Amino acid sequence: MKLLSGVETPDEGTIEIDGAPVELTSPAQARSLGVSIIHQELGLVPELTVAQNVTLGRERSRFGVLDTRGAARDTAALLDRLGMILDPNARIKDLTVGKQQMVEIARALSEDARLLILDEPTAALNDAEVRTLFELIDRFVTDETGVVYISHRMDELPRISDRVVVLRDGANAGQRPTRTTSMNEIIELMVGREIKDDQRPEAAAEVGEVMLKVDGLSSRYPLHDISFELHRGEILGFAGLMGAGRTELARAVVGADPITAGTIEVAGVAVRIDSPATAAGLGIGYLSEDRKRFGAVVDQTVRDNIALSSLAAHTRFGVVRDGELDEVATAMVDRLRIKTPSIRQAVRNLSGGNQQKVIIGKWLARDCDILIVDEPTRGIDVGAKDEIYRLLEQLARAGKAIMVISRDLPEVLRLSHRVAVMGEGRLAAILDGATATQETIMQNATRFHETAVQR
Repeated sequence: MKLLSGVETPDEGTIEIDGAPVELTSPAQARSLGVSIIHQELGLVPELTVAQNVTLGRERSRFGVLDTRGAARDTAALLDRLGMILDPNARIKDLTVGKQQMVEIARALSEDARLLILDEPTAALNDAEVRTLFELIDRFVTDETGVVYISHRMDELPRISDRVVVLRDGANAGQRPTRTTSMNEIIELMVGREIKDDQRPEAAAEVGEVMLKVDGLSSRYPLHDISFELHRGEILGFAGLMGAGRTELARAVVGADPITAGTIEVAGVAVRIDSPATAAGLGIGYLSEDRKRFGAVVDQTVRDNIALSSLAAHTRFGVVRDGELDEVATAMVDRLRIKTPSIRQAVRNLSGGNQQKVIIGKWLARDCDILIVDEPTRGIDVGAKDEIYRLLEQLARAGKAIMVISRDLPEVLRLSHRVAVMGEGRLAAILDGATATQETIMQNATRFHETAVQR
């Protein structure tokens, strides 16, 4: 998509627009030809308003002064035409991620885009925001316009696409009409082999001692009286609706958010965890759902990221022992089968799945016994998902105690020996992973919500 939008230039091959070959040498030139891209990582200026972001680079002035009122008026008319309920004078930093996504789309359409490229546009959106996005796309597509829509979410394809083109390892693995193609066929094209979507985890070889015990935990964010145990060799999945409190629970356990009540025990010892650094010192590794912001230093190398959590162990008298770091990183790349040209490669240049493996490797290098993994396969393709699943299962068999948080119910059922269901900041139930279904999870997930509505 970077080639199609002029961010990068091809080494060979041709690109045609309206039947004529073109050379796309910059994003500005691509936009002048009607090609606009919305990257997965949004490119807005947080301190500026919606109107200022929409008109960025195309500002008008009167007598040497920026015409902010005119920009706000034009943006309001554009938003109204697109059916977007947004305040043109609101600052970007005060908007939800979903509304920020809408601003990106408004900016692209304000440039008279004819080809709109969307890269993982729903990765951070809730269900209502996804519906709004799809309605916008429906209105945009005409005989004169089109959309290239990149997504790893299989359930979105029938709703949003006419044709599916599958890329695998940098090559075109096939293209199919969506209406007459099954999801299993698309998945097989993506991974080069069949993946069953009804798999369940292997039974835990032997559930060991309690590694993490949470009793009566509450927080301001809000969590209410949550209690559970996590055993060695077990994967405990956490499911629930958007806003149920799953991520907030993980952050409270590792000390990223303060708790207001309750106790935490690690390997039978009561502990006070006031920061993720304290949690790491107790053998708890936390993989945030936002791996690029909280998980990895993406501009640093694979080696430096893997060594990040255990740097002190490879430092003598204030001097880092590079040879030891090389050995640790090389061993972890081999163990986790991280696809990288070398341990000196910047993490930014790896695929999403391999970035996730690097972060897992960081905590394994620290020899953490407890791993809390939030949205382990967000933004990762189906083949890489399968690798992450197998890796987490191998770690559990090796004696790690793992919490997995996911909004994807098939993923929770695929991985979890037990499923903890959350709703409205409370623990609704803990189900046996062998017998749990999407229906029983949803029944429990909505229990507190229904009670709140009745009240």
